[in-house]
Amino acid sequence: MLRLTTFVSALALGTAAMAEDITVGVSPGEHGEIMEEVAKVAEPMGLNIEIVEFSDYVVPNQALADGDLDANSFQHRPYLENQMKDRGFDLVEVGTTITTPMGIYSDKIEDMANLPEGAQVAIPNDPTNGGRALLLLQDLGLITLADGTGLVPSPLDISDNPKDLRFIELDAAQLPRALADADIAIINTNYALASGLSPKEDSIAMEKADSPYVNILVVQQGRQDEPWVETLVEAYHSPEVKTFIEDKYDGAVLTSW
Repeated sequence: MLRLTTFVSALALGTAAMAEDITVGVSPGEHGEIMEEVAKVAEPMGLNIEIVEFSDYVVPNQALADGDLDANSFQHRPYLENQMKDRGFDLVEVGTTITTPMGIYSDKIEDMANLPEGAQVAIPNDPTNGGRALLLLQDLGLITLADGTGLVPSPLDISDNPKDLRFIELDAAQLPRALADADIAIINTNYALASGLSPKEDSIAMEKADSPYVNILVVQQGRQDEPWVETLVEAYHSPEVKTFIEDKYDGAVLTSW
């Protein structure tokens, strides 16, 4: 019996030794909330996830590139591509996560048809999310963008602006506060949810569901084949996490798998 107990104890210690600890950076709102569920699924799989929340979109990629994080989960693919181009980050996508349609919100109007001439429009000040906001306005017929601007147009690329809209570029996290002054604000879902806005009930217009802005899990180039990466993606794509997202966000957040 003593030998059996010793064997079982050694086996338990060996299993514990196999567990791996990682640190994942997220942005506030749904990315952090979902990663908490992922951590619950991952723990019995031998992966312990420490979650670090960042209040902006710039620091998580820098922290990952510097080795302060093992992975991050906060950005869509065009944003990562732009960051790597502009800042030289050597990062790589290892899995898709969710799509969060960008919405238009207002404390002043209830219908985009009532947007006044010369309206103040608050948009994100980073190239990809600012461009995303402009593409949404173009889809709604409010502006026309110059040909060839792709997914990262800026206000300088507007070729036709019949309502003479005035653009205010702000840090994405500050956009909900801009509703007090701007006529409309175009806000990423995570910051809308974090500020108490409901994309389904409070937005007056939403991005189409087939947008190219799927969010992704990202690691340093060269680490994508480490065993924990596969476990992280498997835990994220689990039925438990999918059910959590569908139940909690009621269509405001869409799964990619």
